[in-house]
Amino acid sequence: LLVGEENINKLSNSKVIIFGVGGVGGYVLEMLARSGVGSIDIVDFDVVDTTNLNRQIISTIKNIGKIKVDVAKERVLSINPNLKVNAINNRVSEENIDEFFKNNYDIAVDCIDSVKDKMALIEYCYKNNIKIISSMGAGNRIDIPDYIITDIHKTSYDKLAKTIRKQCCERGIKKLTVCYTKQQPIRNEKPVGSISYHPAMCGIKIASYVTTELIKN
Repeated sequence: LLVGEENINKLSNSKVIIFGVGGVGGYVLEMLARSGVGSIDIVDFDVVDTTNLNRQIISTIKNIGKIKVDVAKERVLSINPNLKVNAINNRVSEENIDEFFKNNYDIAVDCIDSVKDKMALIEYCYKNNIKIISSMGAGNRIDIPDYIITDIHKTSYDKLAKTIRKQCCERGIKKLTVCYTKQQPIRNEKPVGSISYHPAMCGIKIASYVTTELIKN
């Protein structure tokens, strides 16, 4: 009713890869699956832990200890059995980044926590002209979420974005679409605390961007 048959066909013929299916990435996956995206590859190396229960949509008491990509795949197939899901239980690094791009994707979604791994993905996509959107910080905040889609070089008040921005400058990366908030964290030290709705809203914002980009193209 909202997008029409032509755009539904665009979504069903689209291919997306999501790196990280935790707090933010799990909601990206959920929303894209419910929006009719036809093919999604998901990459994560972790298992579901009790500490995930407060914020990760794939996490329940029953699946603690299970491989995240397997749990995520089972969940979205229960929503849309026709969805093509490739679950990759692996960690991205500078050494293996090529392995994840043997297929062509309309867009890559970066929801990785590790700065080193995140930058490996970002730099690869930049050099190979692959469209990508990256999530920035969603932890240590409890206010009403207000996430923005912008370029990394226009970000402020986000510690992770500052680190990524600096490394982008050092590596000659002149543009990177990110999702972040200007809302300042209530604490900056580690470990990072997280509440249910902040990662969720970041993931939903990213999913809305991805969906509209797929329809535009």
